[in-house]
Amino acid sequence: MSEVKISAEPRTEFGKGGARRTRRAGLVPAVLYGHGEKPQHIALPAREFAAAIRHGGLNQIFTIDIAGGSGATFALPKAIQRDPIKDTFEHVDLLIVKRGEKIQVDVPVTLTGEAAKNTLVVHESNTVAVVADALHLPSELEVSIEGLEAGSHVTAGDVQLPRGTELAVDPETVLAIVNAAQTVAPAEDEAAAEGETEGESAE
Repeated sequence: MSEVKISAEPRTEFGKGGARRTRRAGLVPAVLYGHGEKPQHIALPAREFAAAIRHGGLNQIFTIDIAGGSGATFALPKAIQRDPIKDTFEHVDLLIVKRGEKIQVDVPVTLTGEAAKNTLVVHESNTVAVVADALHLPSELEVSIEGLEAGSHVTAGDVQLPRGTELAVDPETVLAIVNAAQTVAPAEDEAAAEGETEGESAE
């Protein structure tokens, strides 16, 4: 995943009133912290930030250039508050990361292929925790369920990991289960059909 460059402004107004004014100006209130640095209160351009999250997901790395600052900083969103009605960003916590640093993140897992006929795939978890280079985080991971029969399990150890990425959970952690699909027995089908016919005759 590539970094997204984004400009930020120092934020001097705090509290609910200050946050509302920041959002009305088309900005997202944020806090930048980590690596022993003093937390910095900043404001991010809402439209650019939203576009980056839609494209790269919650593990998007940002290169943040703060107006009047000493240089760009790499950061990863750690907590995002959204307005559930407007679907806008209310506040963001950004964790400072360094080039070459290994960090742990939860990455979405996509199941590829199709299980055997007459089966039902039940998701136990849609993400898996991994450790990877902060500036080379995978945006998603894949695992194949092609041809899996009922009774099969998909585990974290089955996930295809890119080079330099390691599991941060037990490889036996179950991500999905393949169950036999529930089917209605022919006798039950016939009984149901006869019941409907009798009901129509009575009418």
